[in-house]
Amino acid sequence: MLGDMDAAQAIADLTEISPQVRDVVVVAADGTLQGANAGEHRAAHLAEAAPRLLQAADALQPNVAQLEAATVQGSVFVVRDGGRLIAATTTPEPTVGLVFYDLKSCLRAAAPDDAKPARRPRRKSEDGDDA
Repeated sequence: MLGDMDAAQAIADLTEISPQVRDVVVVAADGTLQGANAGEHRAAHLAEAAPRLLQAADALQPNVAQLEAATVQGSVFVVRDGGRLIAATTTPEPTVGLVFYDLKSCLRAAAPDDAKPARRPRRKSEDGDDA
């Protein structure tokens, strides 16, 4: 089920730093589940529901990049980056901005190495000090 070790580690890091986050799934552009911290049935349900939530939001406001659906029991967050997405459930009344930030960071960290931008080496200034 977990196809990418980077996704599994990114999710583990996310849930360690963000106690508000419960279940998390990372879904590739082709719909493949890249990683999850929930049981197989719950992860499959969240991975299937997240694109539908984005579709419904897109019908009202095109090009939705992120959304939160709040309930009394907690929230569902979905963040889209290109074709990839991350979805998570949270505890009630989460810190919305922080959860979005953490989910975006997790999605970037879970990208396959060939999808991550190459890091440019640091240049030294002409006087020898680091730029």
